[in-house]
Amino acid sequence: MSTIDWLVMFGSLLAIAIYGIYKTRSVHTAQSYLQGDNEKKWWEIGLSVMATQASAITFLSVPGQAYDDGLRFIQFYFGLPLAMIVIAVFFIPMYYKLKVYTAYEFLEQRFDVKTRTFTALLFLIQRAFSTGITIYAPSIILSQLLGWDLNTTVIFIGGIVTIYILSGGTKAVAVTHKQQMFVIYVGMFTAFGCLIYYLSEYVSFNESLNVAGALGKMNIITTGAESGSFDWSDRYNIISGLIGGLFLQLSYFGTDQSQVGRYLGGESVKESRLGLIFNGLMKVPVQFFILLTGVLVFVFYQFNQPPVYFNEVAYTQTKNSIYAEELDRLETAYLAATDNQTKLNRELAEQKVTADAQQTEILRNSQEQVNGLRTEINAVIKKANPDIDDDHDYIFMHFVMNYLPIGLVGLLFAVIFSASMSSTSSALNGLATTFSVDIYKRFINKNASEQQHLNASKVLTVLFGAMAIGFALVCSMFDNLIEAVNILGSLFYGTILGIFLTAFLLKRVKGNAVFIAALLSEAIILYLDFSVRYDWNTPQLTIGYLWYNVIGCLLVMIFATLLSLGNRKPSYTT
Repeated sequence: MSTIDWLVMFGSLLAIAIYGIYKTRSVHTAQSYLQGDNEKKWWEIGLSVMATQASAITFLSVPGQAYDDGLRFIQFYFGLPLAMIVIAVFFIPMYYKLKVYTAYEFLEQRFDVKTRTFTALLFLIQRAFSTGITIYAPSIILSQLLGWDLNTTVIFIGGIVTIYILSGGTKAVAVTHKQQMFVIYVGMFTAFGCLIYYLSEYVSFNESLNVAGALGKMNIITTGAESGSFDWSDRYNIISGLIGGLFLQLSYFGTDQSQVGRYLGGESVKESRLGLIFNGLMKVPVQFFILLTGVLVFVFYQFNQPPVYFNEVAYTQTKNSIYAEELDRLETAYLAATDNQTKLNRELAEQKVTADAQQTEILRNSQEQVNGLRTEINAVIKKANPDIDDDHDYIFMHFVMNYLPIGLVGLLFAVIFSASMSSTSSALNGLATTFSVDIYKRFINKNASEQQHLNASKVLTVLFGAMAIGFALVCSMFDNLIEAVNILGSLFYGTILGIFLTAFLLKRVKGNAVFIAALLSEAIILYLDFSVRYDWNTPQLTIGYLWYNVIGCLLVMIFATLLSLGNRKPSYTT
């Protein structure tokens, strides 16, 4: 990067961090640190909720997901607007009525302390791991830019984020989310505008969408039954998005403290409700926009020859390995295929002729040939670099680094780090709040003074930051970062949501029943995933991870109901 890009990137990040520290320098109570004095307006809540979810992974992985798989990932979010309505109607009033710091306090009042503690622990486990991935994602890019060791970069990034959130807790999260979202939107709209400008040399915006559609990238709606019967292993379709996505979003926004903490800091129930509804209305269009950016990158490389492999470090390492000859052979074929593809697309664009059925078939066959060679190249590079699987997460930033003008490159990297700061700070704040309220104050020091509680919360912020960094050091085992986060969440969210829905809907169920039901359900979900992931020699049922949220939730409610029937005292009549 140029000096100007470095200045833009670090200037943006330092300005946000310094502003957050300055604005929260007066935080001296546990209530302010953990809940932010309940001052947030609805639009601040909405932006904070969106910033928490829009991690760096969103801007690294989602465009790459669209580049390879089209727009169908958008179906993952189709259940979100309905989830926002359910949470606004049922969850928020209950949390405000009970005046809780965390969602899990409600469970002790409804059931018992062991159910509250178990649920809090499930959240702590999955959120700590997921936070590790949100630290790892931008570290990949920065390590290549600076030439640093990846592990050193992970520690560097994680350390900065931990120090940043340590300054003011929930208040620091709230006051900086606005600036971070501003940088994110400016950067992404700028990249989108540059793509349209570059493509205008060959095709208009509408023609770009036609090219993408002809090559199967405008697949917004899929049924999961394209092969004739419903495919339960298909991760993204209209059914799994509406049902599985609804359950996942209900659990994430309704029971995950990293999100619950964002709207519990609102001025009132009304402000919190409006903030969530705002998120429900905006999230799908924003996610569609990010996916569409990835699709336009794909179209851009229909007219400009793409690299053999977007991860340049892995590519170079393979060229210097024993697999170099095999890679050279595939590279020659790939360059010839993509060269032929770009010439064909440019000729059609110059003729200003809409591709007929025959030409469309030729384009599709050409793309299939390119995809086949790309798959073979991935396999060779995987053999030379066993710790990686594909280059999804490098596609968008490779375009940024090689085609955007000076200054804008730094702005887009500021987008990545702003997103990392926003999501990681919310997560660390949620982890520290949950442990300090549900574990520390409940078991370790029940009579803690205000200062002791504040100090413990800050120490916990540091500890969870270290834990997240530790997981980030080993999370390169996942092939696609955006999926890794969602899979981790889905392993636990179904069970957590089942406990909460049982609390709201099944009034006769008591603590022992729901506790045992949750243990059984979580064991089943882990078995379903691990038996396939690690190829155990046992009967396997391959299903898309979104369905874990539905299955886990329903199993808790069913088991809890059955156990309650078995333990119900018989009634006697005379």
